[in-house]
Amino acid sequence: MGTVLIVDDSRTSRKILEAILIEGGLEVIGQAADGQQGVDLYQELKPDVVTMDITMPVMDGVEALAKIKEIDPKAKVVMVTAAGQKSKIIDALKLGVDDFLTKPYESEEIVSTIMRVIDK
Repeated sequence: MGTVLIVDDSRTSRKILEAILIEGGLEVIGQAADGQQGVDLYQELKPDVVTMDITMPVMDGVEALAKIKEIDPKAKVVMVTAAGQKSKIIDALKLGVDDFLTKPYESEEIVSTIMRVIDK
């Protein structure tokens, strides 16, 4: 079983993702509502993988990805994107993101993507 930190400014999105991950056999060890909280919780909790929304207040997902990779170059991060965020996706790829999930997503797709990234 792998551990996951969910970073998303939408409480509803976090709850849905948490339910899917738990049902898929993963352990959600933390949740953050913005990129800065995500960076802070990453340092504290050291999850196997982070799911990171791109558009958030305080610090967006791409900035948070950069900070997490500075702290731990081996960190595994899966970006959660909405349609129309191509430039942010390119930025995330340059920073070494492990994979992407596009909203709305399928439960099986989420779990299989997270498991594949953990096993890399």
